[in-house]
Order: sequence, then structure tokens, then C-alpha cells
Amino acid sequence: MRIALIAMSGIRVCDAELLRIGLTLPGFVERSKTIASLPSLGLLTLAGMTPKEHDLEYIEIPSLAELGSLPDNFDLIAISSYSAQINEAYMLADRYKRTGIPVVIGGPHVTSLPEEAIEYCDAVVIGEGEATWNDILSDCGNGNLSGFYGSTESSYDLCESPMPDYKLLDISKYNRLTVQTSRGCPHCCEFCAGSLLLTGKYKQKPVAKVLDEIERIREIWHHPFIEFADDNSVVNNNYWKELLGPLKDKKIRWFTETDLSVSEDDELLELMRESGCAQVLIGLESPIETGLHNIELRNDWKLKKWPQFKDAIRNIQSHGITVNGCFILGLDGHTSEIFEQVFDFVKESELYEVQITIMTAFPGTPLYDRLKKEDRILEDHRWDKCTLFDVNYRPTHMSPEDLASGFKDLVVRIYSDEFTKWRRNNFKKYLREHLKTKG
Repeated sequence: MRIALIAMSGIRVCDAELLRIGLTLPGFVERSKTIASLPSLGLLTLAGMTPKEHDLEYIEIPSLAELGSLPDNFDLIAISSYSAQINEAYMLADRYKRTGIPVVIGGPHVTSLPEEAIEYCDAVVIGEGEATWNDILSDCGNGNLSGFYGSTESSYDLCESPMPDYKLLDISKYNRLTVQTSRGCPHCCEFCAGSLLLTGKYKQKPVAKVLDEIERIREIWHHPFIEFADDNSVVNNNYWKELLGPLKDKKIRWFTETDLSVSEDDELLELMRESGCAQVLIGLESPIETGLHNIELRNDWKLKKWPQFKDAIRNIQSHGITVNGCFILGLDGHTSEIFEQVFDFVKESELYEVQITIMTAFPGTPLYDRLKKEDRILEDHRWDKCTLFDVNYRPTHMSPEDLASGFKDLVVRIYSDEFTKWRRNNFKKYLREHLKTKG
């Protein structure tokens, strides 16, 4: 069969004014553009386990408006999409279905809403795609592809992970490639729309497999920039010490998402820097205690860590690793003062990089269920507003309009050239002084 693996990509923002402002502030869209330009690791992984008799083509579609003619001559269309792009994914699937080509859709959104998705395609993948991909190929080849494949109750063993087919990519289009070391996260935050929607537990891929994937990337890119595509990478320090030791001589640079616990192990931080770690992204969520209460379903881990936020940031950055601190605006209890509180925290902690988003109720998350029960979602099923930058709920201590306008004002201040240069120069100055003192 000739199979198209289609990733819906690109930045989505409904608020036209915010989009206009953001386009004049490169720092605001920098991380979003990076995420939008990452290839779909899920599709590449499925490609890696596809029998060789099939012919595969990997296609990225930033938007249907930019698509032009429909790529055709395929026997199967496999689409991966997130919530913000899902309506376009459904439109694309419907266009293919009308031509008689079978279509299957996967990803966190359709895992949460399979009954919605099946209206637009022949089959829906629920949960982890590796567990059912061979069944999908078999059924499609026999002409009886239909219905739902997989479940969130089943669990795929990452010991069996196939090698992603990175060679399908035109490497010149990317400034980084992704490798996954784990799925899930032990913290289980209420708002999280990550891999916890696909799998019910935290699990790690064997170190040897991760190293093999990095070697495969180095075959097509000698000095790559790698993003470890995990919800929370550095949970098991011993695992990472085993992984990073062999990376010291590979001449790679890398980025990942983790939590503040990484700041507590100086040996690990040294190994991270020596192996090429450029930056870690850490979800701080709120610069004040308000908003952190009950943000996690299992415990108040971040609330307990809150007094250590600034010291933890300084320790990580003292090792030459920049921190991208992430804040969610509009958490329950946040007032209109939160915008100034975020700015003050960023300045006092001297964060190198900042990511600010608006609390977003993604389908399938406990947050969505709670806000819907509390009648606080403004426009239900407006999945196109699940962008992290659009307001689609009623905050507890300010109006939706106040949240949107305050967010835009903060965007201008946080991502101004002056403040961005100040943060980055401060990091370099602090690092020089720290190394001099240390030496």
C-alpha cells in the first residue's frame, strides 16, 4: 500500500490582536514556532514499524488554506492532530473519504473524543498508536478498516519501541529533531493534555534504545539539536546519568521539559551540561502560592516546592543551562495583579527564557470536566480556541476580558527587546561571576 502520514502543524491563535502583537515580538512566538516546526514523532514511530513492502510519505500541513491541491494516489491516510487543529484535520479527512481513500486519525484529542472523530474518518486510534498500527494495516489491506482501535486501558511496552523513521524527513526543514525517553508524568496535573491522555502510567524507554535513536539521527545530521519529547524527562536521576554519560562525546545539543527536582542534583546538572544540554523548560505555573493549590490531582508537589523556585532556577543556570520558566495565567484565585507578579518574578529570578500561556481546558482533561461541570466554559466544543493563548472560560477573580487584555499587556512587556536582552545578558554575567568564584 501507499500510505500518507499527515501531521497537522503550524501555530494557531484565534485572537487577531494577540497574533498581530506577537508577530512584532519574536520572543513570544519563538517557542511556539519551535513546537510547530517539530516533526510528528508519533507518525515517524509508526513509520518505523511499518513493513517494508509499504510505500510511505510523510507530509506536514500547516493549514488547509495553504494546502492547495490535495496530495493523492494513496491507499491509506493516517492523520495526527492536536485540539487546536482538529477541525482542519476533520475537514481534510472528510475530503479524502469522499475520494474513497480510507482515513485513520490518532492523537490525544481523538483519544478523548473518539465518537466525535469517527464522524469524519473510517477509523480512530485510541491511546498509543504502536499497539494497534499493525492491525490497522492488516484491516486496510483486506478492505475492512473501520471503527475504533486500541484503548486507554491498554499499555504499550516501550521496551518494544520501534526505531522512528527519521529518514523520511527533509532534514533541512528542521532546527531540531525529537527523541522520546518516557511517557506520562508522576505529577498528573489537572490541566495536562500530554501523554497522560494516551497512557495511564509513567514509563521509560530502555537507555540502549534511546542511544540507538540518537545514533540514527546523527547518521543524517552530524551535530544535531535534539529535543527529548517527554512530559517530564528527568524524573529518575539514575536513568539519566546512565543515558547522558555516553552522550558526552556525541557532539549534540539538547533541550527537554522537566521539573524543579533537577536542581537538587549538582552531579546530574554537570553531566547534563557536559552532554550538551542547552535549556530545560520547567512548568512553574504560578509565581505566587495562589493558583498552585490542587493543581495536581495526586499531591501539591509544586506548591510545596514554591519557596524554592528562585533558588532552584539560579542553581540550574549556574551550571550553564538556561531555564525556560512557564507560567499559566488565569489559574483559580489569580487576580488582575498576576500579570505584574509574573513580571516581577521573572525579573527577580533572572530567568533566561519565559513562556506565558492562558489556562486552557483541553478535552479529556480533569480541568475540562471540572470547568464544564461548573458552567465556566464560554463556548463548548470550540477546539480551535485550545491554543494556550485564547480565553474560553470564566476565571474566578477577573473577567475573561481582563484576562485577555492583561495577558496581551504582559506579552508586550515580557517579550520586549529591552527586557529580553536584559535577561540574557544577566544570565551571561551571572554565569561568568559564578564560574570565577567557583574557580
